[in-house]
Order: sequence, then structure tokens, then C-alpha cells
Amino acid sequence: MLKVISLLKRKDETSPEAFADWLLNHHAPLARRIPGLRRYTINVLASGADRMGADAVNEMWYDSDEARLAGMGSPEGKAAGADAAANCASRFHVLTVEHPQF
Repeated sequence: MLKVISLLKRKDETSPEAFADWLLNHHAPLARRIPGLRRYTINVLASGADRMGADAVNEMWYDSDEARLAGMGSPEGKAAGADAAANCASRFHVLTVEHPQF
């Protein structure tokens, strides 16, 4: 299973609270519609945490890279991507293969 880990940075003019609200209440419903997306987790940095260049870390699971490409290339995937691009100062994606240990 392929997992995409995305580090999201809010725009300077957006408060951490407003960013979390957008991500949880507006962006998540768009992501839910992406074909082939098996699981989606939003991790908002805790108040007072060292942000290290990111305000949230999202995880997206797909059966394969082909499923990821098809999902993100779909109208629903493009809408979610456009929404993220419009609301984030930067996004960094890491493609991984998960190896659960316990």
C-alpha cells in the first residue's frame, strides 16, 4: 500500500485556528470524494508545538501509485488539489510504502 505524507504550511495571514478549521471542515470533505483514496488522516500540529515549517501533516493511502495518479487526476482530485493550493503557502509530498511494526 502506498502512503502519501503531506506537510502543509498555512499562509502568513491565516491563523493556526483558521487553518485547522479550513482543513478539517472544508478540505476534508473534498478529499473524501477522491476515487481510490483508501484512508485519509489529518494531523494538526498541537498548540505550542515547534512548527518546523508545517502546520499540518496529512496522510493518504492508496492501493498503488497508479491508483494515486488516477485519483488525483480525477475531477475530485483536481478540486481537492486546487483547494489545497489556494489555502496553503506551501505543500511538500512524500511518497512512502508503509511498514507497520506494532
